[in-house]
Amino acid sequence: MSHASNVAILAPKSPFYQGPFGRLFPNLPAWRPPGVPDSALEQHFLQIANADMVEFPGVSPGNLLQIPTAVPQPPFDAELPAGYVYFGQFVDHDITFDPASLLMRANDPSGLLNHRTPRLDLDSLYGRGPADAPFLYDRHTPANAKKFLLGAIAGVPGGTRATLPDLPRNTEQTALTGDPRNDENAFVAQLHLACLLAHNTLVDRAVAAGMAEPFNAARKTLLWLYQWVVWHDFLGRIVDPAIHALALRKTPNAVGGSQWESGLKAVFHWKNQPFMPVEFSVAAYRFGHSMVRNAYQTNSPIRGFGNFAVLFDNSPGAPVPPDDLRGGRTLDIRNYVQWDWFLPMQSSVHGLFPQRARKLDTKLSNALAALHEGPAGSPMNVLAFRNLLRGVRLELPSGSDTARQLGLTPIAIPPDRDSLWFYCLLEAETNPSFPGERLGAVGSTIVAAVFAGLLTGDPNAWVNVDPAWTPDRDPLLQASDRIDSAPDWCLSSIIRLAGLPVDGGDF
Repeated sequence: MSHASNVAILAPKSPFYQGPFGRLFPNLPAWRPPGVPDSALEQHFLQIANADMVEFPGVSPGNLLQIPTAVPQPPFDAELPAGYVYFGQFVDHDITFDPASLLMRANDPSGLLNHRTPRLDLDSLYGRGPADAPFLYDRHTPANAKKFLLGAIAGVPGGTRATLPDLPRNTEQTALTGDPRNDENAFVAQLHLACLLAHNTLVDRAVAAGMAEPFNAARKTLLWLYQWVVWHDFLGRIVDPAIHALALRKTPNAVGGSQWESGLKAVFHWKNQPFMPVEFSVAAYRFGHSMVRNAYQTNSPIRGFGNFAVLFDNSPGAPVPPDDLRGGRTLDIRNYVQWDWFLPMQSSVHGLFPQRARKLDTKLSNALAALHEGPAGSPMNVLAFRNLLRGVRLELPSGSDTARQLGLTPIAIPPDRDSLWFYCLLEAETNPSFPGERLGAVGSTIVAAVFAGLLTGDPNAWVNVDPAWTPDRDPLLQASDRIDSAPDWCLSSIIRLAGLPVDGGDF
């Protein structure tokens, strides 16, 4: 993803401004580390990122497999299955994309262009539909029953499948997707693939049921199931349960029915339609960066138990190894996900699986301390540095001021680290009720308020079109799409709809 821009912006903070990006707290002062002049700002943040925010200090980028990878790792493991970390990235790509921001100069939300609709509408998957983005769709399928185009790779030698699906790609291995970021790594690529396949399955079911518009019916079912999963399953595992229950609640309406409304409208409100708050996109929702591991076990047929794939092999000057988990190329069979190793797919999976996310804390894995997006040695390749700098460039408030604005008592935090992003991580790490497992009060409030607002502000979301809808009531969903643990309609349901490998035998 490019971070280049030719647009210089000075920032009005008017509470009346409403654009693609905006602010939740426009009246709060911008934070910057006290006593640090602008000329020393980058060095200050780089020191924090390299000295204090790395999981295993002193391990060079080319030696990630020398880091202890045996699971479990009690000091670092959360309860959250690792697949949800990358689902969070997939969701981020669905609701926000700013290819025109520049971290090295001051930006303001009023000048940022969000090339994603701030809705949970899978526009990163569907584009603007078959007529506007025909390259995403299989031209051999009828216009009213369009399916997505798919690619394929060779299956496991001697396995049950001669081929396995991949994202559709051009001759240079570039994925044909509604959002190029959905091929950034093997995990988010396969979540995108799961949604392509789930849509195709739902089209087949709609055709078999004799529906007049199978494409539209399949799209609606997948969108609503996706929204349900985001709210009930994903956020239900991430934010404080009390704040989650408050943020989106069902209330009686004037005609004897019911409606969904946000209980945090005072935090996230708008004039005409929801915007994307920078306190969310640049700070609170970047909690997932803390939960990324250095390496993962991807599947049993090829790797076997105990053999790990490095997230990003960042050896300076070295060629990209074939089983590195970065994207931008045809999926390698070694990196094909066996989903019961990443999500709770069935009751027989236990013990070391599914693999766990890292805990929510103020440290990032070594893989994120030397990204491959810019010139070798560039500080912009250090993700923690980039996040800290961007918060200042976009004039975000401090975490402590944000807490006070929400009527909360701020946690203890060094003044030179009171970046809203760092504050949300430290708040989660020191949360006495859910240490390292869930966001704290400030992080939970921002994240829950924004998602509740995106849902209630979307006229096509299930909360507005059919407030009584549940996946159990949908004509295209079947009992076999559920799983045998709570919540029973969850991310694993999309994997089941897709027909992707759940266990080693499915290869």
